[in-house]
Amino acid sequence: MAAETTQRMTMAQALIAFLKNQYSARDGQEQPFFAGCFGIFGHGNIGGMGQALQQQPDFRYYQARNEQAMVHAAVSYAKVKNRLQTLACTSSIGPGATNMITGAATATVNRLPVLLLPGDSFARRNVAPVLQQIEWPYSQDISANDCFKPVSCYWDRINRPDQLLTALPEALRVLTSPAATGAVTLALPEDVQAAAYDYPAALFRKRVWTIPRNRPDQQALATAAAWLRASARPLIIAGGGVIYAEATEALRRLVDATGIPMGETMAGKGSLCYDHPLNLGAIGVTGTPAANRLARDADLVIGIGTRYSDFTTASKTAFQHPQVRFINVNVAEFDAAKQGGLMLIGDARATLEELIAALAGYRVDPAYSATAHALHDAWEQEVARIYAIRHTPLPSQGELIGAVNEASHADAIMVGAAGSLPGDLHKLWRARHPKNYHLEYGYSCMGYEIAGGLGAKMAAPERDVYVMVGDGSYLMMNSEIVTSVQEGLKLIIVLLDNQGFKSIGALSRSLGQAGFGTRYVYPENGRWPTDAAGAAVQTLPVDLAANARSLGAQVIACTTYDEFTTALTAAQTTDRTTVIYIQNDRYESVPGYESWWDVPVAAVSEMPAVDAARRDWEVLRATERHFL
Repeated sequence: MAAETTQRMTMAQALIAFLKNQYSARDGQEQPFFAGCFGIFGHGNIGGMGQALQQQPDFRYYQARNEQAMVHAAVSYAKVKNRLQTLACTSSIGPGATNMITGAATATVNRLPVLLLPGDSFARRNVAPVLQQIEWPYSQDISANDCFKPVSCYWDRINRPDQLLTALPEALRVLTSPAATGAVTLALPEDVQAAAYDYPAALFRKRVWTIPRNRPDQQALATAAAWLRASARPLIIAGGGVIYAEATEALRRLVDATGIPMGETMAGKGSLCYDHPLNLGAIGVTGTPAANRLARDADLVIGIGTRYSDFTTASKTAFQHPQVRFINVNVAEFDAAKQGGLMLIGDARATLEELIAALAGYRVDPAYSATAHALHDAWEQEVARIYAIRHTPLPSQGELIGAVNEASHADAIMVGAAGSLPGDLHKLWRARHPKNYHLEYGYSCMGYEIAGGLGAKMAAPERDVYVMVGDGSYLMMNSEIVTSVQEGLKLIIVLLDNQGFKSIGALSRSLGQAGFGTRYVYPENGRWPTDAAGAAVQTLPVDLAANARSLGAQVIACTTYDEFTTALTAAQTTDRTTVIYIQNDRYESVPGYESWWDVPVAAVSEMPAVDAARRDWEVLRATERHFL
């Protein structure tokens, strides 16, 4: 028997050699699964992962400025690529590693694949405690990287070089699983990264991981078809799974054939073009009156690729029909079982194709479709009204969203994440294709925006990428402006300055707390001033435009709506990342439309406004339902 061929390599070298030969495939289309590796080097990874990346330049290395940001960029890349490709991220030990934890949670909550390779303390232990090592007095087998366990879909520590042989296939199994994907963490002790081993050459052969289109149980499918035929007021909720499965065309055919109207989650927005007469737009807390009215009275809800977050269900108050039932199409049993629904466990596109066939000849009552059409048209008129507002002296956020939507090319990608922008964008953005609207809202992670824009541009360099970000998120993480300039990846960043946390200020005022601690102003004798329109405050002397300019961006500062629209046109012709800066009115908000979000109010207070808000909360809290 011939001896097995081996290659002597360090553990880090073997890891990179393995990653660059992993491919994903779906529907016969094959692509490298990893587009490269983000990294920030320190003593915990420079001699291992750093040397391996330097030695193998055909596996692209990207220099980042912030460890959390590089994970966000990788997550965004995977989102644009429909989970068929991603990037790896490597850091040093200690703070470099723990900086990635927020990014890991963002990936896992959003079901998006990213491989994290944090450096770790010495496996041989004799020189411990090393710089940046956390010690635990009751075990030597715990490090800061154990913090990744709750936010990772797979976690392992490579204490010996040969452990790669079993860890790497498991990591790729999870990363390429439509149902189980998220952050995968392989903790890499710094001495093991540099240790050599005779690896079998077979480890480095090309491997293709086929992404399946699993089909649902046929009895469950027949039951779903029977429920739909018996329903008088069905409603579809399109989630991110529709887009990741590339099921948008199948969804359109189902809607056209049956006349069933639909609403969109944050991740599912763009599943149908905004102007489809049965697309009622956003649903839930940040939803439209069209979608929320039909949700309230729906007797059957068909959730496709959604995890039914509290924003989608309006904290379990959105569906009020006494006999409402749920059909849940999802690759993950965990999500398919929510709301006590009938589980169609399978790929969204494959399942919809079978459901279309099972519903041949079925169509909703014409009066119900006519109601949906009328609600769609009324909502479009409301969007046009908000786009046309010319609020003074500062423009409103809604009209600025409209300006970006109308000025941007139809093929563009708009990226956002946290604060008041997601709610307004979910309602107002007219999505023209499945990637036109890119919101990270599973984790609502402040600081995702610019890093996410970078990842989106890496994934789709031929498209314009617009980043819409408020001053709060901008100040939390703007570092990847530098990376975008360095890599020649132009972003158009729309920076809206409302002097603080606009979203939480409004929420605080709704709870009777007067916007406490949410505005960027000087305290008055150690006390925070009331956050009310027209209140006299001393604002901070912060120049965000100058800050962006110092990071290498071209900056266009605006004061009026007309200057803003001119800047949007000019930004399309600049040669590098461009920041359009404008102040907007903190108090002029897009209305909420017949929905509610459960944020508990203090049960006991010395503040009359809080007591009043508590009474209102108790009334709405009583409308929450269990679906068993």
